[in-house]
Amino acid sequence: MLQEFGEERALDAMGIMSPSTIVDLDRQIAVHAAHISDELNLAMADSIILVTARACDATLWTQDEHFKGIEGVRYKEKKTENKS
Repeated sequence: MLQEFGEERALDAMGIMSPSTIVDLDRQIAVHAAHISDELNLAMADSIILVTARACDATLWTQDEHFKGIEGVRYKEKKTENKS
């Protein structure tokens, strides 16, 4: 976020996320993520994110194309800048 949008927008985003819940990476999440990683051919880090969202009954919102079409994920395509 910082690299793409600058410090001010990154700090704004942190303010929005500050009331968020922090979830520990426990054995159950790690094992489930390993299965999901294999099943959906996702990187382990992406699988951990997905499994954690599911464990919290949360919708995962992302612009990461790796998650496109996965249940419980809301994918929104990145807007491309028109540099005409």
